[in-house]
Amino acid sequence: MQVEDFDFNLPEELIAQTPLADRTSSKLLVLDKDSGEVTHHTFKHIINEFQDGDCLVLNDTRVLPARLMGVKEDTGANIEVLLLKATEEDTWETLVKPAKRIKLGTVVSFGEGLLRATCVGETDHGGRIFKFTYEGIFYEILDQLGEMPLPPYIREKLDDQDRYQTVFAKERGSAAAPTAGLHFTDRLLDDIRAKGVEVVFITLHVGLGTFRPVSVESIDEHEMHSEFYRLSKETADTINRVKKAGGRIISVGTTSTRTLETVANKFNGELQEDSGWTSIFIYPGYEFKCIDGLITNFHLPKSTLVMLVSALTTRDHILKAYNQAIQQQYRFFSFGDAMFIRPSLNQKGVRS
Repeated sequence: MQVEDFDFNLPEELIAQTPLADRTSSKLLVLDKDSGEVTHHTFKHIINEFQDGDCLVLNDTRVLPARLMGVKEDTGANIEVLLLKATEEDTWETLVKPAKRIKLGTVVSFGEGLLRATCVGETDHGGRIFKFTYEGIFYEILDQLGEMPLPPYIREKLDDQDRYQTVFAKERGSAAAPTAGLHFTDRLLDDIRAKGVEVVFITLHVGLGTFRPVSVESIDEHEMHSEFYRLSKETADTINRVKKAGGRIISVGTTSTRTLETVANKFNGELQEDSGWTSIFIYPGYEFKCIDGLITNFHLPKSTLVMLVSALTTRDHILKAYNQAIQQQYRFFSFGDAMFIRPSLNQKGVRS
């Protein structure tokens, strides 16, 4: 398969620049996995898609205010530092602008010295590794000095920083939000639980590789970025129990999906408590081991995320659904609308 097979024309005005005030008021496109049939709703409708005995899986990662504006201590030059991931205590892999000004040993100061960073290395992709020094608690200082690292296609200022966090965000570590989860409220989750649905959480810290374009022509030549995940024993046991009872596993977002499929592949379809780094690449031809349905946003043309959702149904179904979404003026990407890929019918005519 070629990357060009997953291209489509997206009008720039459909790229959502700001979030809706009401998280559940976004549009929802429901795509039948087998038939390709499409229906249009608002996100509140999602509760009607659940059955007693289902399991909903959400990613509880929390986005760090990871964009820091500082100055070089020797010259006073302005430097922007974006934290990507911690490699060890107080040491971070970062992206820097302008990177050419940052050599080994360069010291950058933030907040008039409240936080200082010394360059101790370079990465293969042109990033820098910084060792941070400070007094107090690092994450409290980061909350004070840092800004939310919005995706490059969002140019509007975000007034409410919490709007780029899910209501269940807990585990600090992401450079970007698991955006399919932004549509949920505490009340909606309570209503879903009241239908007899198990609601469980995994953690995957989203890296900026999510936004990097695929630069090869053939899909099988692409190398995925790696991201840290954690799956608890409680979540693993609940999902295993639901599957054995014939319930459906509904994943929220490609991050939850990649975590579940990584662990399912590792343990032959059974989930176990696990953590580590995943670079799983899911595209058409992949056989899913864990999830049955998927709630997701609308993704970039030719992206690995479009390839993943195509693997759960078909490329033709996805591209036709996307064309309908464009015709219906759906909002795309992080602050945009949602899609539910509805699970297949089993032999008894019950969705599974």
